[in-house]
Amino acid sequence: MKTRIFLFITGVAFVGQACDDYLDLKPISVVTAENAYSTADDAEAALVGAYDSFSQEYYIWDNIIFNDVRSDNHYAGGDDANIYQVDNLAIEPTNPRLFNNWSQLYNAIAKVNLVLDKVPQIEDPRIDAGGRRRQILGEASFLRAYHYYQLVKMWGDVPLITKPVSSTAPSEVHVERSPVAQVYTQIVADLEYAAANLPATFGSDATVNKARATRGAAHAMLAKVWAQRPDRDYEKVRAYADSVINSPAGYRLLDNYDHLWDGNHYNNDESIMEVQFVGGTEGNWGPNLLLGSDWRKFVTPSKDLVAAFDNEGDTERKNSTIVFATAPWADEFWSLEVGGTIPFSYKWRDPAGGNSTNRQYLLRLGDIVLLKAEAHNELGQLEDARAEIDRIRDRAGLGPTPAANQAEMRLAIENERRLELAQEAQRWDDLVRYGRAVEVMSNLVEIDLRTNQPKDYEMTESKILLPIPQSERNRNPRLGQNEGYN
Repeated sequence: MKTRIFLFITGVAFVGQACDDYLDLKPISVVTAENAYSTADDAEAALVGAYDSFSQEYYIWDNIIFNDVRSDNHYAGGDDANIYQVDNLAIEPTNPRLFNNWSQLYNAIAKVNLVLDKVPQIEDPRIDAGGRRRQILGEASFLRAYHYYQLVKMWGDVPLITKPVSSTAPSEVHVERSPVAQVYTQIVADLEYAAANLPATFGSDATVNKARATRGAAHAMLAKVWAQRPDRDYEKVRAYADSVINSPAGYRLLDNYDHLWDGNHYNNDESIMEVQFVGGTEGNWGPNLLLGSDWRKFVTPSKDLVAAFDNEGDTERKNSTIVFATAPWADEFWSLEVGGTIPFSYKWRDPAGGNSTNRQYLLRLGDIVLLKAEAHNELGQLEDARAEIDRIRDRAGLGPTPAANQAEMRLAIENERRLELAQEAQRWDDLVRYGRAVEVMSNLVEIDLRTNQPKDYEMTESKILLPIPQSERNRNPRLGQNEGYN
């Protein structure tokens, strides 16, 4: 995806600037940092470059690999040995996907750190029109928090870098990992700053409001962060979820679940934030890896996921999430015969030769409503939890949840999140948050048809986190390694 897609989304930047001018902005990376930050236009261009990180492989693709394929939702599919490591829970530190994701996320943070460091020094008076400087810093703070949230939940302790690195000296680049608690403290501080300095909307244009960080996006992330961090605080989760649900931005659950995925309702009322793929040279190549019969596709829905939909009688979300078709290849879990019927992941539906308009939501309201249900339940407010989960179930054409106590409701919410958010890079995080990753993966029964034997995932507590990429450890000997990996 080209950077100009983000030039469009930042086109309402500050008062008095014509939108057409933004089409000519270049990302800040094409000029040197030393002379690039002197005007309001430079600040906008730097922010454009920071948003462009959402077009990287991690956000298009690998977040699904490390959340849905790593869990009980999907098989690897395809023919990539590195993805099979993820599926098998046998991830080696030398797996190149680890380094790709690690480096892409830190590259994204580096771009944001430059914005946060340089924009306060710009003397161009135009940047303060309408409070735009504060908004730029709020957007950048949100982006840094979003990226660090990905890092800390995958790797635990990670280097916390909040200033531009201007030297290659070992003292500058060989940074030790900061404890999880410290990383989360920084994430919360960035999100609180963002929430205080961002508007509910940037105007009436949904293609801008759903593409950029807003106050609602910051509150949504604060709800997710306070639920996921080890010292979770469900009072805060509930409060921030309420802030999103009651936002003047007017978020609401769509009446028809399938409208989230049919390609005809982009930037809808349920969307809080999504990347603005428009197709062609500015398209999403991810759908081409999931759908089609020209070669074996990836991220195959698991039998356990299909059974979860069927056990709930959830045909509406199942049909929006999974499509069955014949395939000109064999599949070790669904059909050893070429031409057998297998499921395909279906929330992206238009491969378009690798140039699709299909989008993955960065944040959407359905997730936040279920987090609010979770918070109510953990706070002992069973009926309030029931009201929230039943909002989601009603949209799916299901009856009220039968959960009769806190323990049953906890499992009901977990299952509801699985059905609601499959293929949206949430499942592994949910299992970890509920303390059920080891239990679920150890008890998962998936039969390999080639041997007619159940697959043994050999799940352990140490596999909850990913190994630190070996190539990064080679460059920075102070990183160490997570427990359970060499």
